[in-house]
Amino acid sequence: MTALVVATRNKGKVTEIAAVLAALPVEVMSLDGFPGVPEAEESGDTFAANAILKATHYALHTGLPCLADDSGLEVDALGGAPGVYSARYAGPEASDADCNAKLLAELEGVPDDRRTARFRCVLAYVDPDGTLLTAEGTCEGIILREPRGSGGFGYDPLFHMPGAEKTLAEMTVADKNAVSHRGQALRNMATTLARFYHENRRA
Repeated sequence: MTALVVATRNKGKVTEIAAVLAALPVEVMSLDGFPGVPEAEESGDTFAANAILKATHYALHTGLPCLADDSGLEVDALGGAPGVYSARYAGPEASDADCNAKLLAELEGVPDDRRTARFRCVLAYVDPDGTLLTAEGTCEGIILREPRGSGGFGYDPLFHMPGAEKTLAEMTVADKNAVSHRGQALRNMATTLARFYHENRRA
């Protein structure tokens, strides 16, 4: 088994990632196992740039392969905001509830047919030797006027999937992984990693 550090302390993300990568010969670890490692600075202006920055930073500081994601919500009526600022939309110390409240306030008065949005995710895998692999995924939905569901995290309670007639927060982890931006990106990355490990005799 190869130790694989996931560049997050978000337990929800770690659970989702471990579930999708379960068939690979990797032991998924979170940053909680490396308390002395400094936080990466997310200074990129795109999801890809931030994912690569984080993966490179934590691979260097842990000495292990690292998988990092940068993802966020793009709301059409807000010109693609909050985008790369999704996690800190309501401020650097804001909670998920704070960010959801700000989003609803920004969309006050916007009709249902103009509340279209998408989640976008870019994943980056970086080895200590500098190997870089990337994958991405998106999912389309509608921003509701009030939250629904108690699962997931972030903007999941406001993100309604028309085909499923549920928000991401109303889905099980397995159901969410089947349709979400991160699930798509992870499946693409799992395929890429399986090939990479095989070619490098790590499987």
